[in-house]
Amino acid sequence: MQDHVVVVDHTPTPSTIAFAPIFNVAVPFIDRHLSEGGSEKAAIRTVAGDVTYGELAEQVNRCGNVLREMGLVPGDRLLMIVKDCPEFFYLFWGAIKAGVVPVPVNTLLRAPDYQYMIDDSACAAVVYSPEYAAEAAPALASAARRPQVFATSGDDAALQARLARASTALDAVAATPDDDCFWLYSSGSTGRPKGAVHRHRDIVVTCVHYAVDTLGMGEGDICFSAAKLFFAYGLGNAMTFPLWVGATVVLSDQRPSPEMTFDLIERFKPTLYFGVPTLYAAQLRALEQTPRDVSSLRLCVSAGEALPPDIFRRWQALTNLVILDGIGSTELLHIFISNRPEDYKPGSSGRTVPGYEVQIVDENDVPATPGEVGRLLVKGESAARCYWNNPAKTAATMRDEWVNTGDTYLQDHEGYYVYCGRSDDMLKVGGIWCSPVEIESRLVEHPKVLEATVVGRADDDDLIKPEAYIVLRDAGDASDAMANELSTHCQDGLARYKYPRWIHFVDDLPKTATGKIQRFQLRKRD
Repeated sequence: MQDHVVVVDHTPTPSTIAFAPIFNVAVPFIDRHLSEGGSEKAAIRTVAGDVTYGELAEQVNRCGNVLREMGLVPGDRLLMIVKDCPEFFYLFWGAIKAGVVPVPVNTLLRAPDYQYMIDDSACAAVVYSPEYAAEAAPALASAARRPQVFATSGDDAALQARLARASTALDAVAATPDDDCFWLYSSGSTGRPKGAVHRHRDIVVTCVHYAVDTLGMGEGDICFSAAKLFFAYGLGNAMTFPLWVGATVVLSDQRPSPEMTFDLIERFKPTLYFGVPTLYAAQLRALEQTPRDVSSLRLCVSAGEALPPDIFRRWQALTNLVILDGIGSTELLHIFISNRPEDYKPGSSGRTVPGYEVQIVDENDVPATPGEVGRLLVKGESAARCYWNNPAKTAATMRDEWVNTGDTYLQDHEGYYVYCGRSDDMLKVGGIWCSPVEIESRLVEHPKVLEATVVGRADDDDLIKPEAYIVLRDAGDASDAMANELSTHCQDGLARYKYPRWIHFVDDLPKTATGKIQRFQLRKRD
C-alpha cells in the first residue's frame, strides 16, 4: 500500500479501515483533496471570507515550515490557545504534518489553568490568539519552564507574518497509525485536567464510523458547530468530519448565542448543525418569540449532556427537524452511542455507533441485564492511548481495551441506551437507584422552568433525597407556592420517591466552559 494511504470498505457493517504502515493523518485530510481535484472548493467559510482546499493545503505547509524554523522537532508539543478561525486549522495540521504534536486547549480558562497545562505538557511552544493575551501572559510568566511563544497575529513575529515568509513545500513526516498525533485535555470538572494522548488513526476512525456510517455525511454537506474546536465534540464537527468527506465548514469565533447561530444558519445555509442541550433550550425560547429560517438543515446533533425529551419534541414541533442525541468523550474522541436519522428515541442516547462496543456493568463488573443501571464501559479504535504523565488515572480509566466512561447507563428493553447521570451523581432513595437526569427532565417540562439541576442531600435521618436548584424563566415567579407547584408536578409525573424534597430558585447554575453543569459545586453549598 502507498505511504499515508487509508482504505475504507463501507460494504460490511461496520466499515473496515486499513492503514498504510507509514501513515501521517495530515496527508488524507489535507493533501488528498488536491490530487482529487478539489483545490478550488471552499473548505472554510467565515464572515471574513472563504478558504479553499488549495489555500488550506498551502497554509498548512507554510505553518509546518514555520514550526521547523522555530526549532521544533518531531514529538515536541505545541500548546494552542487559539479561537475558532482558519489559523487553528493551519496550526493543527501543519504541526501534525511536521511531526509536532498539537495540543489545543480551552480558550475560556484562566492563567492558573494554562500554567498547569504548560508545565504538565512540557510544551516546546505556545501559540495564542491576541484576545487571550491577558491570561496567557501571566501563565507563561509563572510557568516552571518557558517555551517559545508567539501570537496568531499582531506583529512581525506573529504567525500570520511568518506564514507569508515560509515555503509552501512540505513533505509529511513519516509516522505510523499508532504513533502519538495530538492531545486533548479533559474538561477538568472534578479535578485537574488530564491530557488524553490520541494517535494518527483515531481521527479517521471517528470520521468513518460516526460522520459517514452514522450521519451519512458527504462532500455536499456544509457543517456548522456551535461547539468550539478546542474540545473533542467540536473538533470533529467543525474540522475533521468535513475535511474527511471534502465538505465545507462554517467557522465563527463568536460566543454561541441563539442570535449568532440563527444569523449564520440563514447566511451560510449549513446542512448539518451541531449544538448542546443548553443552547438548544435557548434557541427554542428565541424561536418561540421570532421564527427564523433553518430550512437548509437536514440534521441536528446534540452531545455534551443528555438531551431532555421535552427539548427534542419542542424543537421538532417548531422546526420539523429531529435532534440526534449521542454520547462521546475526550478519551474516545467523539460520539460512540447515538440516535440516527432513521432510528431515534427521545430521551435516549440511541444505539452503539458502528465500530464500537459498550458494556453496562455493576459494582462487581458483572454485565447488567436490560433495564438494570450500571457503569458504562466502551471499546473502540479511537480510544486515547493514555493520559499524559498520569499512570494512576490511566490505569483506573483505561482497562485493557475498555474505557470506563464514568457515566451511569441502562439499556432499555428496545435496545436504546439511556443516560442516568455520572457514576457519582446517582442517588439511592429509599434503597432504589434514582437518576437526577430523570428528575431534571421532568422539571424542565414545566412551562415556567428554564433550567434545573438535581443533587443528593442527606435528610435529618442522614438518608439521601433529591434536592433541586432551578432557574425560572421569570425570576419574579419564585415563591413557596411555585416550589409546591413544581413538587406536585414531579410527583404527578415520576415515581413518588423521586420528587425533590428541597427546591431552591437561583439566578444561574455553575457550568464548565463546555456547558456541562457542575453538580459538585452545588453539593458544596450544603
